[in-house]
Parts: sequence; structure tokens; C-alpha cells
Amino acid sequence: MNTSAEYFGQDPKIVKSLKVAKNVAVTKTPVLVVGEAGIGKKTLAEYIHANSTRGNKPIYMVDCSKETVDVENQILGYRDPETGRFVKGVLENGNGGTIVLVNVDGLEDVFQKKLHKILGELEDYEIDVRLVATTTKNLSKLVGAGRFYRGLYTLISSNSITLTPLRERVGDIELIAKNIISEITESANITVSEEAMKKIVGHYWTHNVKELKAIIESTLQNIEGEVITEELLEIGEKKAVNIISDDDSEGIRLMSLKEAERLLIKKALVHTSENRTQAAKILGVSIRTLRNKINEYRNEGNSYFVNLR
Repeated sequence: MNTSAEYFGQDPKIVKSLKVAKNVAVTKTPVLVVGEAGIGKKTLAEYIHANSTRGNKPIYMVDCSKETVDVENQILGYRDPETGRFVKGVLENGNGGTIVLVNVDGLEDVFQKKLHKILGELEDYEIDVRLVATTTKNLSKLVGAGRFYRGLYTLISSNSITLTPLRERVGDIELIAKNIISEITESANITVSEEAMKKIVGHYWTHNVKELKAIIESTLQNIEGEVITEELLEIGEKKAVNIISDDDSEGIRLMSLKEAERLLIKKALVHTSENRTQAAKILGVSIRTLRNKINEYRNEGNSYFVNLR
């Protein structure tokens, strides 16, 4: 994992966020990382972990936007139906380390309250974990609207760090692009032509660093020689970057087609901060089709869609 401060850039706004992150890293208090999709919230969580006294202990990422049963099993553990053996969750396995609740706003209402109660009792079980939560939402507003449990919000937001979108840190784009190239190729020989870099810097990076990295990875697959030219860049030519994935999962469970469809739609909405136009574009459907699906799931009583704005 890349935990170098330089990886994030040198803009005063990001430097300030990193300073706060480094200061709170040495404490035991939870941290809430807020920012748009693809901005590097999980990377900042890794940075906090690496700069803490827990750096040599495990760090676990839990994607809270997944189905509640999967999230609960990953956090608390579960009984294997075939062997009858209890499989420990990340709270036990991560004792002494850091647990990152990715997309914490995706937790179902009932489990939010259950998790809050369990986290408050960890000392009784001699479990010591550092909590970092990430979100694209304004959790304070969700609390006010009754869409996020106040107790859990209070617990995870002792310290809050907001990451500024990449397109608002234009001076960082070239540096980050070069860092990504070095990270991917592990070579100092790959360079970017002046025209290509102008195209990169001038692009409106909707999905931030994640989109930039995906474009560079795709470009490097087609490169001949050691120079990235303007013609090689596929910026603006793809309908969607591969932003919905199961990279962080430990496996893909079998499910019905309808359940898979609902989960994919939920993932797209969570990723785009519930921007239905962007979500529909990512999914390759019309906004009307997406709206109809949301209404269908809402009528079925699914809590995420019932509470959707």
C-alpha cells in the first residue's frame, strides 16, 4: 500500500488534511474520512494506520454498502454451515490493529444500532481496535433526517477529515499522474509528452484519482516505447471507468439475478453519492429505468431504497 504523503499531492488543502491525519494517527480516537468517490479515502485510512503505533498490526477494510448479512459476518464472524466451525470476524482478528468501515453510510438502519452497541462493549471483551470510517455523504445531515443512527455517528466522528476533489487541486494532477505511472510500472523511464500532460491536467476528473489511475493503466497497456503521447490517452472516450468492482471482497457469493441487480444498482448509487443521472450512465440504463427500479425496491420495503432521497 502507498502511504507516502507525496502520493496525495502538495496542494495546501491536501497538505492540511494530511497534517490532521498524521496528528490523529497517534491517538486511539476514531476518524471519519469524507470525500467524493475515487478521491483516496481508503488510501488515507492506510496512511493513518501506517503512521500510528498500530502500523505493524493488521488493517481490515469492510465495505458497508454490501448486503447486511455479509457485512455482519465479516465484522462479527459467523458459523460455517458446512463445518460448524466459527469463523472469527475482523473485530477479533484485527485486535490491536485498525478496522476501516468503507462507505459507512451504506449500513442498514438496524445494524447501525447493533454495531454501535457492540463497539461500545469492546473493552469488556478485551478487544482493542482503531476505527476509521469513510463516506461520500454528509452524515450530520443524514442524522438530522433520521437516516443515520446518531449514536454511531457520534462514536465514529471524533475526528473528521475532508479530502478536496482532484479537479479542485489542478496543481496536483501532474504530480499524482507521475506517481501513479511510477507505482504501476516501477520504472523511471516512462515519460508523458507535453501535449498528453496538458490533456491530463485539463480533464475534469469526475471520479478523481481512481479515474486517473484507470486511464493511465489502460494507456500503459497500449504503449509502445517509453512515452505516453496524446493519441494514446483514452480520456473522454470511454462511457464509464471500471468503478464498480468486487476488489475488496474475499469472494463472490451466489445470488439470484434480481438480488444481483438490486445490489449493483445500490453500489452505483452509493458510489455516485446518489446522483441518479451518473448512476444510470454507469449502469448503462436510462434514468427512467433506474427510477422505476428504485420505486420497485422501495415498494418491496428495502430499507436503503425506502430512505433514498
